[in-house]
Amino acid sequence: MTILDTFERYPLTFGPTPIEYLPRLTQALGGNVEIYAKREDCNSGLALGGNKLRKLEYIVPDAIASGADTLVSIGGVQSNHTRLVAATAAKIGMKCRLVQESWVPHEDAVYDRVGNILMTRIMGADSRIVDDGFDIGIRQSWEDAMQDVRDNGGIPYGIPAGASQHKYGCLGYVAFADEVRKQEEELGFKFDYIVVCVVTGSTQGGMIVGFKTDGRANRVIGIDASGTVEQTRAQVKDIAQKTAKLIKLGYEITDDDIHINPDYAYPAYGVPSHETNEAIRLGAQTEAMITDPVYEGKSLQGMIDLTRKGFFADGSKVLYVHLGGAPALNGYSYTYRNG
Repeated sequence: MTILDTFERYPLTFGPTPIEYLPRLTQALGGNVEIYAKREDCNSGLALGGNKLRKLEYIVPDAIASGADTLVSIGGVQSNHTRLVAATAAKIGMKCRLVQESWVPHEDAVYDRVGNILMTRIMGADSRIVDDGFDIGIRQSWEDAMQDVRDNGGIPYGIPAGASQHKYGCLGYVAFADEVRKQEEELGFKFDYIVVCVVTGSTQGGMIVGFKTDGRANRVIGIDASGTVEQTRAQVKDIAQKTAKLIKLGYEITDDDIHINPDYAYPAYGVPSHETNEAIRLGAQTEAMITDPVYEGKSLQGMIDLTRKGFFADGSKVLYVHLGGAPALNGYSYTYRNG
């Protein structure tokens, strides 16, 4: 029995995700630190999968019990989260109303017609683009969308951006820590560091809670991609503390448990730097591991740079958590037109 067995879960994923050793990337970075990937991008058959489904598995039972008929959520134009809320709604037979805010200062001729938003619309979601800019907090446009559903006779169930400020939004990544521990037993070693992208906060927040019990909370290295790191840090702390209380963890989450690196989010949320693009190419050309310019490219860039700088001691085993998001690459087709 685990600490989460008292919480209902609706299966949306295939089960535990694989951990793979990345030998060519390891060698490209000098060979002194062993790099592994936890493939959350391969976790489901629902709309190409990704980390948000692990969160939604603990939210769906509450949505069904509420009597709602419409899931309502929010994200950027190329949001992985809204794609997977749309997928979940289709899977469980609900309607889906989405707000796609203009979070990214990126101009590409096809940006709002390909990738995540294309799949979202194919799955039948009512997806509406608004001009509001980036913010990881609770948004008025989301509140307005829920009221719009009510005004049209529907019963909305609200899911905040990234599922992060939902009371159950962290549980999937608390469970992730238990899953990794079981895989470590099979592998015969423990990871010294876990590297993960952080923006709205519940993925890293859940990992912090989950790894607190074996003293590794501060070994979860969050690579900020928001460009608003202090707001993200505060939100991670708040989410993690509330989740620790919810599950009766028995440990207090403190500032010392939260490690977020702000050095790789530039020049802005959703805008890749030259270094981000080089990291995307290195991951693809050494391991055929496809990452995106919004999230995974920046966390991969961070892991690569930290490895080269000697942040990880020689002999360390580093687990890079690939959260998904490759569909967003389609929105940057001009950037990568030559590879």
